[in-house]
Amino acid sequence: MAQSQIQEQKQEQKLQQSISQQQLLQAQLVELPLQQLAERIDTEMHDNPALETLGDEDGLDWHSGDAADETSQDEDYDAQREREERSDALDAALENIGRDDEDLPIYQGGRSTADDNEEMVYGDTLSFYDQLLEQVGELDLDDQQRYVMEYLIRSLDDDGLLRVSLDAIADELAIYHAIDLTADQLETLLHRLQQLDPPGIGARSLQECLLLQIDRMAREQSGKAQASPTLVKLMREVIANHFDEFTKKHWDRIQQSLGLNSVQAETLMGELRRLNPKPGASMGEAVGRSLQQITPDFIVDTQDDGTVTMTLNSGDLPHLQVSQSFADLLKSYQSNKEGLSRQMKEALLYTKQKVDAAQSFIDAIQSRRRTLTLTMKAIIHLQHRFFEEGDESLLRPMILKDVAEQTGLDLSTISRVSNAKYVQTRWGTFPLKFFFSDGFVTESGEELSTREIKAALREIIDTEDKRKPMSDDALSDALKQKGYPVARRTVAKYREQMGLPVARLRRN
Repeated sequence: MAQSQIQEQKQEQKLQQSISQQQLLQAQLVELPLQQLAERIDTEMHDNPALETLGDEDGLDWHSGDAADETSQDEDYDAQREREERSDALDAALENIGRDDEDLPIYQGGRSTADDNEEMVYGDTLSFYDQLLEQVGELDLDDQQRYVMEYLIRSLDDDGLLRVSLDAIADELAIYHAIDLTADQLETLLHRLQQLDPPGIGARSLQECLLLQIDRMAREQSGKAQASPTLVKLMREVIANHFDEFTKKHWDRIQQSLGLNSVQAETLMGELRRLNPKPGASMGEAVGRSLQQITPDFIVDTQDDGTVTMTLNSGDLPHLQVSQSFADLLKSYQSNKEGLSRQMKEALLYTKQKVDAAQSFIDAIQSRRRTLTLTMKAIIHLQHRFFEEGDESLLRPMILKDVAEQTGLDLSTISRVSNAKYVQTRWGTFPLKFFFSDGFVTESGEELSTREIKAALREIIDTEDKRKPMSDDALSDALKQKGYPVARRTVAKYREQMGLPVARLRRN
């Protein structure tokens, strides 16, 4: 009885591990944009000879209509040649049993041939998230730590700051990913993330962001860090203990508090102005040359009668299948288990692992297709008026939770889908995050988009008399006259989020 219980426990643990591994693979593929998915498929096919492509062009076609069934003679020839090459690869692979890594291949950002490296020079299409993920790949982490670190990176805002509380992230990991970590354990991993480049990444506030940069300068008192140790110490003193005066530009108070003369104060202010409040945005500038190479993951078409249709862009993605040579060999081995030699048993194990890995990858690709389709259809449903007319003011308040409820998917999945994905519409190409915004509920219960309110606020500020710019109270009154009953405190928050200075700094 005890032995039976142990066997059942081992089988259950193995099943849970397998499910977890497949879920991780699906999560990885869901977050990849089209170009990186193509690279991932190439890598997977290179590493797993049991995975091959069909020669027909309708493979992985995301269109809602039926794909064509016919293929040309040239395509049939290519498919046959592909199968022959795979068969040869099978023979070569069987000669190296035991030398291959039997786990699912880990994505390393594509092939590493000299040609690929040369192409990277002319067209680096990595997003700021991808650049961070590459750095994480160089850290000494176990599988769970790496997964959580990547989850933290995907939780960063576009400016590189983390505005989601660690308690909330801990809850998400526990509920949706069966990973039980405390906020303190997450903070330990976050501190490792904050050591990556650029300095300030992963900070939870502007103050922490600037302090991280200053601390990096203190550790690197050569090369790019031109400030002296004394100056770096003063910079930290200002941000740590005089942050309120710093944000309000009360330099006279800071100068007096630190006992500096005018020259010292000017030097200190100059160095503080060099700090970057948006480290994620700076990484975007580094790959700005690649903005013209954006490939949309979704194509949304709006007809003149207002009908909106959506397809997933398949690009040059192939149709994947398990190699027939491997499948036949596996069937042959399994039908003759009793007469297998030790070497043949090893070959059976190798073949089964490769076939299982190939099928898992194909299933994950199909899961990605379903997830992206569900998500985009939900966004179109929630933002239908925008897709009909292309007017940004028609975007309704929409958060990740709204799409999650519409699709039945969890929040983390919606977050992964919305990262680094683009949609091509009749009105232009937009990042998927463009369609998300918070809402503002009036006393009468009317829900207004913060994007709409911010647009009205910017218009008021742009047209104000620059000799007598409006205070936040005056801006609040002006918004109320336009039908946006927003309090002064909310006006101040929106103005700061838009990077607009206070009235005295807008005066000409």
